[in-house]
Amino acid sequence: MKQALEWRDLSLVFVLLLLGAVFAVTAPQFLTARNLSMLIIEFSITSVLALGMLLVILPGHVDLSAGSGVGLIGGIAAVLIIRSQVPAPLALLVGLAAAVALWRAMGTLIVTQGIPAFIVTLGGLLVFKGLFWLVIRNTTVPVSPGGAQNLFSVLTTYYVPPHASLLLAALLAALLAYASYRSHLSLRRSGGAGPDPELRFLRWLVTAQAIAVVALICSEFRGLPLPALLLSAVAAAVHVLTRHTRFGRYLYAIGGNEEAAVLSGIPVRGVVIRAFTLMGGVVALTGFLQTAYAGASTTTVGELMELDAVAACVIGGASLRGGRGTVPGVLLGGFIMATLLNGLSLLAVPPEARFIARGAVLGLAAWLDVLLSREKRG
Repeated sequence: MKQALEWRDLSLVFVLLLLGAVFAVTAPQFLTARNLSMLIIEFSITSVLALGMLLVILPGHVDLSAGSGVGLIGGIAAVLIIRSQVPAPLALLVGLAAAVALWRAMGTLIVTQGIPAFIVTLGGLLVFKGLFWLVIRNTTVPVSPGGAQNLFSVLTTYYVPPHASLLLAALLAALLAYASYRSHLSLRRSGGAGPDPELRFLRWLVTAQAIAVVALICSEFRGLPLPALLLSAVAAAVHVLTRHTRFGRYLYAIGGNEEAAVLSGIPVRGVVIRAFTLMGGVVALTGFLQTAYAGASTTTVGELMELDAVAACVIGGASLRGGRGTVPGVLLGGFIMATLLNGLSLLAVPPEARFIARGAVLGLAAWLDVLLSREKRG
């Protein structure tokens, strides 16, 4: 199994490099600082939602309503700010509260009534889509005006200045080195076996170089976009939550074997409900970001984003059966999806071909999940 995972990780890096090379040759503007900065924004928005999806997938569930929820919550905030003249901070809090309440209700319905998550969330997809269109009255609600609305539109238009971006990159690399060292000390105290020091250093070095490259690219345009910082915060929170808390261990245990988790005294129902509640918060943040990035709340905002999020998780090594998945893997999967969609847009590929490409990637990811699961059982 370990060899299979190593093969998968290497293959993902190869696929990412291959995609970059293909788009660099076929679309010269792909490597421009402006486009790469836009790519980072698109990657950040997709990956934020994918990280929330990871919390739902780990215990063996899936959320098909996330994309419609992104449109609905962004639409609620946009209508409150633009049409009702509600202060932006209050409108965003209302959207966040609505998302948390809706997703907590879905989680409660799933665990108390024993209804499969894909059925409940599929119903949510349709309900949220209809509510979204009602909220915006099937019209376009712009979110780019000046004045008080700036707090909304600034989510994807603010850039950390170039010099500050480089400083933040260096600080993040230092924090990762410190976290790696603390993890190593913790493993030694507990008598656990961890990666060799050389491998640990190599992982940190590769990650630090990637962070430096992102900072340098962004510095060539306007600086580090705010969504990248928000993604970093969400990724750090989800990583700590899944790897260093009791709640995270419960998520993996439930996804690995729910019956054994129940017999072990794990509060399965409460854990799943909390996972969906957190998913609601992530959907709200993604809705704000996606609507701000689009510059308006329209009927197409959030469309198919749930599939991109699921694909990012599965490409990154998460199992649709639950019990397997990591934050770094999801980020790598999200970057592959964002690169693919960005490159296809630059090549002016027709919408029908983009649908085919996204579907093929999702199918390939599912096949890879089945393959890895078979090797684990073998």
